[in-house]
Order: sequence, then C-alpha cells, then structure tokens
Amino acid sequence: MSPIATVITVAATAIVIGASLAGVHDAPRHSYPSIPAPSSPEPGMALTKAYRTAPPHVAYATFSAGCFWGIEEAFREAPGVVATMVGFTGGHVANPSYELVCTHTTGHAESVRVEYDTDKTSYNKMLDLFWSIHDPTQLDYQGPDYGDNYRSAIFYHSPEQRELAIASMKRLQATPEYANDKIVTEIQPRQAFFRAEEYHQQYVEKGGVAECHPRGHQN
Repeated sequence: MSPIATVITVAATAIVIGASLAGVHDAPRHSYPSIPAPSSPEPGMALTKAYRTAPPHVAYATFSAGCFWGIEEAFREAPGVVATMVGFTGGHVANPSYELVCTHTTGHAESVRVEYDTDKTSYNKMLDLFWSIHDPTQLDYQGPDYGDNYRSAIFYHSPEQRELAIASMKRLQATPEYANDKIVTEIQPRQAFFRAEEYHQQYVEKGGVAECHPRGHQN
C-alpha cells in the first residue's frame, strides 16, 4: 500500500469511529499511519518485577490518561503486565522533548505503552484498569494537570482492540456513575510513539511520587 493510501485509510478509520461513538471526543488530532507491531519486548521497554524475560505470547496496548508517572505504575503493578515505557503519541512533531510537549504545541499526549502476557491477562482487563485510574469525562486535563497532553485516549493496535475499546466505553457510559457525565476519551489507531526521557521511565518505581491525577471518576 502506498503512503498516501495508508494515510487515507487511517483517516477514514478515525471518521468511522467518530460516527459510531456517541459521547466520544472523536476529532482526530493527527493522522500518523499505523505502524507494524513491535518485537518483544519493544526496545526501550522495562520488564516488570514479575518477569525476567518476555513470555511466548504477548500483545501491546497504548493508553493516555493524564500524567504518565502514575499511569505507568498502575499498569506495572497489574497481573500479567510484562513491560512498560512512557512516552508521547498522537501529535505531529517527531522525537519531542518533555518540555516541548508541555508547551501544548505538538499535539502529543503523555502515554504509556504496555506489553502484556496474553496467557495471563487480556485487553479487556487492560481497559478495565485504564478506566479505573483516571476520569474519562475530563476533556484535555486530569485533576490539576491541564492541557491536551493530559487527555484521555486509547490508541488501538488492531481491529479487535478497536472493537473491544468501543464496547468497553459504551458499557461504561451506560452505568449509573456516568449517567450525567459524557465520556470524552478518544479512540484512535496506534500512531508513532516517542519514548520520553529516561528520568520519566518507571518514575514511581525509582522512588518518585505521583499524585498528579485522580483515581477514577469523581461524581
């Protein structure tokens, strides 16, 4: 497929998602083409304490849910998570620095890339954790952190992940907890992911404190 055809395909996918999801902040920020699945573990990812080597059957997920320090730690503690790294995705600038992303001019979101053991856990469980550790009704902010880099977003790695993410969001929106609040989470194809600086990686595990976002929806 030509690069032009690839970009058109991704743009069309984003439009379909926007048309099919009531209550989703669906305007795609940018249209990086989807890229091939990474090797296991992907370069730059750090194994969790539960794994010394990657297991034979793994899959990847990418989430944005506010400040990536606490988000990464929550996933690193989850059963079946093999490895993680934090970085930036969803924008239009290649290899951005943290400082540049914080100017809100790159379109990138602080994100966590997760590798998980499909013999031990599932994408649905990854989604359940994602929803539980932030407030998906907050548009372009989480708690005290404001800006599009703190937006709620799911970057799916396959058509199956797309369908599971849509179904999961619809179920959540239908619960009493969200009866009066619109979920604004973006659901988009996986885009180019740029690893953040080393001092951001496994920040909490190294002794840092992450109190930068709410744990779940606040009524």
